[in-house]
Amino acid sequence: PHFHCSLQVMEREIKAAFGPGKPSEILSSAFKLNVTREDIRTLEGRHWLNDEIINFYMNLLVERSKKEGYPAIHAFSTFFYPKLTSGGYRAVKRWTRNVDLFKQDLILIPVHLMEHWTLVVIDTRKKTIKYFDSVGLDGSRICKTLFKYLQEESWETRKLELNSSEWTLHSMEPHEIPQQWNGSDCGVFVCKYADYLARDKPLTFT
Repeated sequence: PHFHCSLQVMEREIKAAFGPGKPSEILSSAFKLNVTREDIRTLEGRHWLNDEIINFYMNLLVERSKKEGYPAIHAFSTFFYPKLTSGGYRAVKRWTRNVDLFKQDLILIPVHLMEHWTLVVIDTRKKTIKYFDSVGLDGSRICKTLFKYLQEESWETRKLELNSSEWTLHSMEPHEIPQQWNGSDCGVFVCKYADYLARDKPLTFT
């Protein structure tokens, strides 16, 4: 009965969030981020998820990873990759002043390519950088860019050179990971890739 009751409460909250109201009204606030009614509406129908929703979700995964039994995770903001590509390492050097990337098991990097969301996951345990794309595009170049960043970060913070021969960079093939069947679900796929990988689970969703 208690479970059924809490489901009803959740359903009421969801209906209210998608209901009428000021687009700028803040519906949730955490991780120094605000989610407005307008942001929530990007979860509806065939809309594309926006930066606020993706960033909020990644922060929820980081929060969950603090529990026992989960891998240690750091998630970069959606604004990290464009900043890195436009300004190089110097432009993002301060982004890790409060975190040691090399003490994390997984580093999640959501990447926005014009009108398409993708995900890069750095696994420091296995020394891999993998690119996940729900329409099967090749992300080898993105993996290389992020490995170069990781090399610079390692030298800057630890004076240690990362040996490229010890690392595997791989753009996941369409047959290896779940793929979307429409033109609007890429953001949701990025969130679900991150959700499963952040639990060290195989990508079994459809």
